[in-house]
Amino acid sequence: MTKQIHKTWLKTSAIAISVYALLFSIGSVKLFRKPIEVVLDLSEWPLDRLQNYDASTTIFLSAILGGVMFGWAVLIWFLSDIYEREPEPIRKAVVISLITWFVIDSLSCILSGNISNSITNIALILILVGPLWKKAE
Repeated sequence: MTKQIHKTWLKTSAIAISVYALLFSIGSVKLFRKPIEVVLDLSEWPLDRLQNYDASTTIFLSAILGGVMFGWAVLIWFLSDIYEREPEPIRKAVVISLITWFVIDSLSCILSGNISNSITNIALILILVGPLWKKAE
């Protein structure tokens, strides 16, 4: 793995996280709710179109989650800009933050009865971390 691949992957992960963040953020607006309902339906098998954002608490949490996730994406993006100065600490920080998300999110989903999202998270962690698993040479 090269440092350039790592730097590119950091930006790719930041973009992927920001897309999810924006979907959750715009999901707090009734007119734009459908895309996040589709994402939730895909995350919580089977596909049944039962997900909705009718509860005010769901809308509120969606707005908060979108903001937190977008902030995380911005942080990763800016870390990629300074990656060349301190590649290993930055790589570790991003990988550990992604693993932390994976463990907490997956465990919470299992405990709440949404086991299928934990399975989806396996694919997401592999995609988001990608070549960052290994130290650049």
